[in-house]
Amino acid sequence: MARKLLIPAILVAIIAGVIWYSRSATAPAYYTGFVEGEERVIRSEVTGRVLEVRYAEGATIAANAVIAVLDDRDIQARMKSKQEELDVLDADMRTQTERIALVESTWSRDVSARQAELRQAESARELAERTYDREQVLVKRGISSPQVLDDNRDRRDQARSAVDRAHDMLARTEGEEHQIAVARHQLEEMKQRHDLTQAQLDELAVTQSKSRIYSPAVPTVVQTQFIWPGELAQPGTAILSVLDPQDKYVQIYVPVADLPRVQVGQRVEIEIDSQPDRRIPGEVSFVADKANFTPEKIETRSDRMGQVYRAKVRILEGVERFQPGTEGNVYLPSNSDRDGARPLSARAGSGSGSGQ
Repeated sequence: MARKLLIPAILVAIIAGVIWYSRSATAPAYYTGFVEGEERVIRSEVTGRVLEVRYAEGATIAANAVIAVLDDRDIQARMKSKQEELDVLDADMRTQTERIALVESTWSRDVSARQAELRQAESARELAERTYDREQVLVKRGISSPQVLDDNRDRRDQARSAVDRAHDMLARTEGEEHQIAVARHQLEEMKQRHDLTQAQLDELAVTQSKSRIYSPAVPTVVQTQFIWPGELAQPGTAILSVLDPQDKYVQIYVPVADLPRVQVGQRVEIEIDSQPDRRIPGEVSFVADKANFTPEKIETRSDRMGQVYRAKVRILEGVERFQPGTEGNVYLPSNSDRDGARPLSARAGSGSGSGQ
């Protein structure tokens, strides 16, 4: 009789074990983590005394808003000096341009006049030489007197001298073109100085624009104020740290044995402690490729199994309700659900933290 009762009891135990195992095998795994956000630190790019910080901790900042103002009076004075230098150079360049135009016009007229004088002197010389040659023939024939021949010789020599003087005057006038070249070179130097000064002024304008420090291109909330009016900011000095309220995630740590179950792109569910009966959809956006909490020297299998990998789960709905620092659970889909997941193979980065 006892044996008859023992067999059904064993069968019941086996069936219960199978049911328990099947349920546990398909039950969704979960990991505990904390809500975090990507905090951005806004820094000064220039040196200046802080005149104003417009937002305190906890304040909401609109996109591209001025969050702090630095004293830029020194830059303004330098910009004014450079602008005055530009104005002087502009006036000098206009004067030099007019001078070059005047000199070129005068020189061109002088060259034309000297060339005309040379042609006239050459014509006079040719006439004087022909007259002298004819007079020589007449003297030989006894038709003219030696005195007339001497007079024609003098006129011929004077005509030759006039040609030489005309050549000299033309060469001297043409040589004045060098002065025009020098003036043009001086004008080019002025233009180069003008360009350099303009570039310096533009650089100062860029520096001045950085004395007004702007928020990111999305609405943010101030987390920490690092500097106050009256303090000196240097390049790299932190002004505020801000958080995008729409850019939050839950950071979890996955044991090495569960790592194949957590993949980038996988859909999960998030439950925070303040709303334990409500689950929000999420997506695994990051899995580290290096383990955390690794023993100094791995010698055994238990050491290897003790490693965990940091992962980020992006919150897909109701992000504004999740406050940084809030603890919650991230639930993986069951085995049957995971078959339809769309995992991605990409993994990048590493970090540190704590979690289950």
